[in-house]
Amino acid sequence: MDNDNLGGEKAIIEERRKKLEQLRDKGEAYGNSFKPKNNAKNLHEEYGGFSKDELSEKNIKDISIAGRIILKRVMGNASFATLRDSSGDIQIYVTKNNVEESVYEDFKTWDLGDIVGVSGSLFRTKTDELTIDVWDLEMITKSLRPMPEKFKGLTDVEARYRQRYLDLMTNNATKEVFIKRTKIIDSMRKIMNESGYLEVETPMMHPLAGGAVARPFVTQHNALGQDLYLRIAPELYLKRLLVGGFEKVFEINRSFRNEGLSTKHNPEFTMMEWYQAYASMEDQMNLTQEIITNAAIAANCGEKIEWGDQKINLKNFNQFTLSDLVVNHNKELSKADLNDKDKLVEFLKSKKIKVEKNWGKGRMLLEIFEETVENNLIDPSFVTEYPVEVSPLSRRNEENPDFADRFELFIGGKEFANGFCELNDPDDQASRFEDQVAAKESGDNEAMDYDKDYITALEHGMPPAVGVGLGVDRLVMLLTNQSSIRDVLLFPQLKS
Repeated sequence: MDNDNLGGEKAIIEERRKKLEQLRDKGEAYGNSFKPKNNAKNLHEEYGGFSKDELSEKNIKDISIAGRIILKRVMGNASFATLRDSSGDIQIYVTKNNVEESVYEDFKTWDLGDIVGVSGSLFRTKTDELTIDVWDLEMITKSLRPMPEKFKGLTDVEARYRQRYLDLMTNNATKEVFIKRTKIIDSMRKIMNESGYLEVETPMMHPLAGGAVARPFVTQHNALGQDLYLRIAPELYLKRLLVGGFEKVFEINRSFRNEGLSTKHNPEFTMMEWYQAYASMEDQMNLTQEIITNAAIAANCGEKIEWGDQKINLKNFNQFTLSDLVVNHNKELSKADLNDKDKLVEFLKSKKIKVEKNWGKGRMLLEIFEETVENNLIDPSFVTEYPVEVSPLSRRNEENPDFADRFELFIGGKEFANGFCELNDPDDQASRFEDQVAAKESGDNEAMDYDKDYITALEHGMPPAVGVGLGVDRLVMLLTNQSSIRDVLLFPQLKS
């Protein structure tokens, strides 16, 4: 903001503070007695279809509403203003004839951004706009700072994220995104409840870093004198519940990963994870599809949607193996080459992908997939048969033990869900934890710790099960056509 604007804003704030002091002197500052009976949306829905004569005949009185002044036109003895509440906007009409003259004179000095309460009756103006004819009004909250300009709004993108309250105050499209977000999550919870899943809550702070392959945040508990980790994923606790006897559980909550900030990643994000004993991968792929298509209905976006410049058909769910996709998208590779470590190294180097010393064939195969295939999966695509090397918590496939019974869902070239048959063999799981510890000792900051208690739980016996994690933020991005995760988080993480 330039110096002239800063000076202008300072003068506005000083003037508004003088008005606040006058309100304080009269005992009218920051009142809490006004209780609105109506909101703007309901008034439009209930009475918006009535003509001017019908409204006059019905004589609808005792309307009361509270909201922020976003427009104001003072015209001598009569004035119009527009109030905005959480549901929408409605016009009010204030005249000397209907309110006390002193109240009207005060109203003329009220500013855009002030929160006021009004009572009155409904009518239509000459321009046919539904309006409240005010007979009583009061100041509720004095706004000391000016609102963003009406037509420019909050144009600075970073300011929209840092001062989300101003973005919501002035931009109905932003507010609609977050209303849809709530509807999407409600639809997800509804399906899980109807399918017999129990919603649970598991710890946010873990004594060990685990549950997924990612770099954790570390904090310290002073009383215990020990480090704790903000959870990377709730997986290991949810599976302990399967050991305890619950057969269908889910959780919608935050997870934390100490990774970079981007349009795709925020260090804290919302996931829905669920686990079902005695289920199959096909069962859970079907449930995942149902969750997404029902969320699209809740967001009122239809089956054929646009996400940026991509056109996506949510009715067209596909299924492929990871190996088939890699070969189909890279004609230089054959199925036999995927078992040849030297060929994989050579191919990765040709694509200028750095190969780490501790990578096996499975990790290299995944890198090739992520670099050459992932972005091309536009319509919903379930990808199956992931290497065990990159699936430390997944059950091995009985026919090919180098691969796991695992799937990931991609839409618009991005991962949306990860699911797999859970590893319930305690010895196999212990061995894979040991591999993770070795990887961590070799410098892999994303590798898991060895969770001894989880192994103990498995030794008590966990039924065969399938678990799925679905990214809520990314699903909201898809169904509201937002290109950045920051546009679907009310308060995204930003650099100071």
